[in-house]
Amino acid sequence: MSVTGAGTVLVPGSVLADTVLERLTVTYAAAADPERAASMRAYMKDVAPFLGLTTPLRRALSRTVLEGTPRPDEADCTAIALRCWELPEREYQYFAVDYLRRHVRQCTSGFLPVARYLVSTVPWWDTVDALASHVVGGLVAADAKLVGDMDAWIVDEDMWVARTALLHQLRYKERTDTERLFAYCLRQSGHPDFFIRKAIGWCLREYAKTDPEAVRGFLAREKGRFAPLSVREALKNIGA
Repeated sequence: MSVTGAGTVLVPGSVLADTVLERLTVTYAAAADPERAASMRAYMKDVAPFLGLTTPLRRALSRTVLEGTPRPDEADCTAIALRCWELPEREYQYFAVDYLRRHVRQCTSGFLPVARYLVSTVPWWDTVDALASHVVGGLVAADAKLVGDMDAWIVDEDMWVARTALLHQLRYKERTDTERLFAYCLRQSGHPDFFIRKAIGWCLREYAKTDPEAVRGFLAREKGRFAPLSVREALKNIGA
């Protein structure tokens, strides 16, 4: 276990993580752009400092960092992610999210506590949403027993954990558990925060690409329970 029940982070030893982090910090730091970093930090509401790397440049640098490295196991993924989260600049966390997206199939259900730690530590939509739909969603799809964890997360006091539960089925399409999706939306329908209301609309809008009539019918029955923002987002592509 890499994250204890008390929330203590235990970073496993990993030779691969040692190599990746050494390369990563040198390569990213050498390309830093302080002027762009300031504007990026302001755009992200000062959630963290930035190095000032654009997404295309950052991903090109990441390919250089990872060139010749072996496929990781779960301990490697855990160590790389947690060590990136220890670094202050946001681009290191973006690297970790991209890495986990690529290698989530190497991780078992035992990785879920690590994912929760990442979601709830230095949280903002830029990392939470990708972790929700690509990492947590992948873990739950691979192990149906984790559905119970999502049922707990949707009522969690941490808004970002609840948002993750809402969004974890975002890429499921026809595999979506519709009953659970709608129940989660109803459970958080009265939430006052923008990010939860937006997530409700987003997950419904995404599922509407698969079954628009189900979403229309759901909102016709329950529309009065949702904020206008959620309804607008849900119906954006399918109409009332």
